[in-house]
Amino acid sequence: MKDFLKYTLATIVGIILTSIIITVISIVSLAGMVASEGARSSVPKNSVLRINLDGEIVERAGDSSPMDILNQDDEAIIGLDQALDALKKAAKNDRVKGIYLEAGSLAAYPADAQELRKALLEFKESGKWIVAYGDNYSRVAYYVCSVADELYLNPSGLIDWNGMASRPIFFTGLLKKVGVKMQVFKVGTYKSAVEPYVNTEMSDANREQVMSYLNSIWNNMQKDVAKSRKLSVETLNGIADSTVLCKANVYVKNKLADKLGYLSDVKETLKARLELEEDDDLKFTTLADVAAADDLGDKVDEEVAVYYAYGEINDQPSRGFSYNQEHSITTRATITDLQELRKDDDVKAVVIRVNSPGGSAFASEQIWHEIQLLRAKKPVVISMGAMAASGGYYISCGANKIIAEPMTLTGSIGIFGMIPDASELLTEKLGLSFDIVKTNAMSDFGAMGRPFNAGEAAKLQAYINNGYELFTGRVAGGRGMAQDSVKAIAEGRVWTGEQALGIGLVDKLGTLDDAIKAAAELAEVEKYTVGRYPSPTPWYMNVLDKQSNGYMEGKMRAALGEYYQAFSLIQRVGKMNPIQARMPFDPNLK
Repeated sequence: MKDFLKYTLATIVGIILTSIIITVISIVSLAGMVASEGARSSVPKNSVLRINLDGEIVERAGDSSPMDILNQDDEAIIGLDQALDALKKAAKNDRVKGIYLEAGSLAAYPADAQELRKALLEFKESGKWIVAYGDNYSRVAYYVCSVADELYLNPSGLIDWNGMASRPIFFTGLLKKVGVKMQVFKVGTYKSAVEPYVNTEMSDANREQVMSYLNSIWNNMQKDVAKSRKLSVETLNGIADSTVLCKANVYVKNKLADKLGYLSDVKETLKARLELEEDDDLKFTTLADVAAADDLGDKVDEEVAVYYAYGEINDQPSRGFSYNQEHSITTRATITDLQELRKDDDVKAVVIRVNSPGGSAFASEQIWHEIQLLRAKKPVVISMGAMAASGGYYISCGANKIIAEPMTLTGSIGIFGMIPDASELLTEKLGLSFDIVKTNAMSDFGAMGRPFNAGEAAKLQAYINNGYELFTGRVAGGRGMAQDSVKAIAEGRVWTGEQALGIGLVDKLGTLDDAIKAAAELAEVEKYTVGRYPSPTPWYMNVLDKQSNGYMEGKMRAALGEYYQAFSLIQRVGKMNPIQARMPFDPNLK
């Protein structure tokens, strides 16, 4: 009887708690639907689009949640897709009079910042204005804000315009201390992703390639800023060498900034541009609100689809708890999505937006094959984002046309395998012993507790070599090049989009919009709707993740700062496919 009452009470409590949870979710969902319905009219008249450049630019914004109001103290996340859409609409929306860029410690890959900057320049072509202000400007924030008609700096502020550097972290000493040695098998002199685990400094080849692409990126940034600020590249380079931690007025003197002022001064400037009275309030709107406003284009049946493939390329989604919750390209989900686009007769062409450092060589081959099936039925154009390197280039190389940003990181055509030998840790430090009974010579291939023997190492290196032959063959076929010509520019070397154009790895430099137009031309369609795939995961599907993994990851990022990448990489290495087609885990562009 006692147990019966206990279980009955537990059941009643469970029902009550479930009812409460369902009610809360229903209320929040209703609030979300109401907010969505009101989005079309959420841009006030005579308003300013405020863009907070004090966070991070990511490829896609994701589905907004009514609960986002609880996270307003978190870093600002700018979805590049949403920002580009909003800026197009803002240029045509009479309610939006101008843009206010509020700069800070923006983090973004150069190509992402370049695409956002181009969109801001196109916005200015509508005749509307842009004003920028920052207490301090990170280098990439300043690069974006340099398009402004007026650029303000706090009288005690700084502008990071000191050039670029790459400062990778090496784990070899740490691994040695714990008794782990990485067994590396690779093809490609420049395939440097393995170096942090076997070296204590950069190889000469890696130093050469990093210096090359850093110079290419820096020169592009300087040319863009020079044009907007009416300065020479030589002058900007001289400023980079002489303005570290200088007084704010030096930036004005050198024409990096127009005026010194406080936030209150900038607000007065905005009011003057809007012709407001002193007592009138400024009305601001956001990227999300403008993007949600009515689409001014005509809807037609024929469609150019944009498919977003971003993140590491993995064989399957990560399972269980992980501090690394970033988006990834997974084999089965990507193939399924591409099959649906292939079968959809309304979709006349597909633009695949690739932003990936690569990953599993096996997964890259499967996705490449699916893209060939898609291309056999309709045109496929690749739009390269921040990076489309190694496996990211693998899945791109077979398209009808490849378009990259000048500062995209691409190439890195090479394969490597990296498998830890923990025998010293297990036997000498932990005191474990191992024995074996086997039927064949290779029955214990890769067994724990010992390194590879010579025969096993030869087999694995041959497997890597075969993967490299397949990869370079795919590139040769897709780009119409001899395989030996591909190998001459491969070797795992990373190139910028600008450099890749000169050696035939891409067809044109341009934006996502340029890729969409190219796809429409190949499909011979003049009027079309742009569809975006896959649809963002509904926010309510991520509620539990946001409260657990995502929350913990955010806290780890905040606590570890720039060392978070190192922490997450150590965790990822143990889970990844041992045969990889990817560029260095972290390009480390500082």
